[in-house]
Order: sequence, then C-alpha cells, then structure tokens
Amino acid sequence: MARRARRSSETSPNLIAFGNQVRFWRERLGLSQERLGERIPVSGSYIGQIETGRTRCTREFAGQLDDALDLHGALARLWDDLVRNTVYPVWFDWPAIEREAVELAAFELSVVYGLLQTPEYIRALLTEDAAVEARLERQLILTRDDPPPPVLSVLLDEGVLYREVGNQKVMREQLERLIDCQSRRLTINIVPMGVHDGLSGSFVLATMPDRSQVAYVDSAVRGLTMGGTDDAAKVSESLTSLRADAYSVRESIEIIRRVVEEKWT
Repeated sequence: MARRARRSSETSPNLIAFGNQVRFWRERLGLSQERLGERIPVSGSYIGQIETGRTRCTREFAGQLDDALDLHGALARLWDDLVRNTVYPVWFDWPAIEREAVELAAFELSVVYGLLQTPEYIRALLTEDAAVEARLERQLILTRDDPPPPVLSVLLDEGVLYREVGNQKVMREQLERLIDCQSRRLTINIVPMGVHDGLSGSFVLATMPDRSQVAYVDSAVRGLTMGGTDDAAKVSESLTSLRADAYSVRESIEIIRRVVEEKWT
C-alpha cells in the first residue's frame, strides 16, 4: 500500500511499557542512564528517550540492552511483543490479519503492492527507517515455512508500471522483481488503464483459516479494515470485475517486460 508512516501526537503505551522495563532493570543494577549508555555505547539522553517512550529502538539495540543488563534476551523478546508494530498508527491493525491469512487478493491503483516492493522502492516511498523496516518485515510472510505463505494474487493498474518511484534503476529492478517472483502461489495480473472498478482506490481481501474474509480499503485519510460480510462481498465483487478485465498472467509478464525495455532501461 502507498502509505507514509504517520507520527502520533501521543506517546505509544507500548513504547512506554518497554521503556519502563529498561528503567527498572537499569536502576536495579544501580546504573545511571549515562553509565548504561557507555556500555553499548550510546548517549545517556538516548537511553532516556527509550525509557520515556519518546523513541522506538531497533530489535538489534534491544539485544544490546540485554547484553548490557545481563538479561539473557528478555528485552529482545519484549521488543517482539510490544515494539515491533508501534511504527504503525494505532488504527492500522492490518499486519496482524495479514500474518494469519491463508489467501490474500489485492488490487493496487497507484504503486506496486507493498508485499512485493523492493527495498529501494520502499525507501523512495517512505521517509522513516522504522517504516521501511516494518514493511520489509511484513514481506517475510511470503517466504516463511510454518505456516506456509498465503496464496497471493495481485492485480495492478497498468499505470503503476509507468509511474516513476525513485529513479530509473529503482523502477527497472522493481518491475524485474514482479517478473521473477511469480509462481503457482503468487500471481500478478495487469489491469488495463481506463475506467474500471478500482478507480476509487486500492484494497485487499484476506481469507482467514476459518474461511472468513476481512477487507482492507485504502483512502486518502486512512485505511479501513472491515470484517463485515457485506463489505467483504463488495470488495470480492470488485476483484471479480477487475480480474475479468485484466490481462492473463502470461500476457501481464510480457507487458511488464516490454515496459522495462522501453521505459526503464
């Protein structure tokens, strides 16, 4: 999805909870923020920002805190539970649904679907390192072993192939990835430019293990996650209509390859 990370005006409760644990173990060892920082090394003020929830540290840094405080991985595990998804706005609950889904069917109007974006393409869209890291982490569901990756079908508006994100090299590598990544469980179809049922915006339909469906619809203000059967049915109808208009997988690969050669090489 084309979405820049939004900074909340309020400190995340999860970051505060994580910071409280860092403070607890630091004070238990009788260390000042400066002394703990020297063990890593970082500034004492950075430790203070973590303890007050004003900044989101990386998992690697949580591991360094573990070593400095002799906690045997406790903070890294807590980071997984509390901090991992705090880069997202509070309302953005889609990653949890995405991880549980057995099937994902997506339509993208403006940019390449997020789970298929290359790192450089993502960096051209997102300004914050944490947001880039979070999107790359979401992509891991496509290469996991247990449970198996979801079956993924992606419909891309043809205009996405021509819309420059980053530069020519970024676009060439991105489109080449679209060609290379296709398989029996991951298909991409190009929807011809023109009037179609996807002009109102991008969306995804997730099928869960119990066969229930959840829809995510993008908008200019925020994304909406919808679990109602009527909403899911409407999104499913739009996907069916778009598939009817789309080129076949083989034709789509040839179109992508031609755009690479004619515009991005």
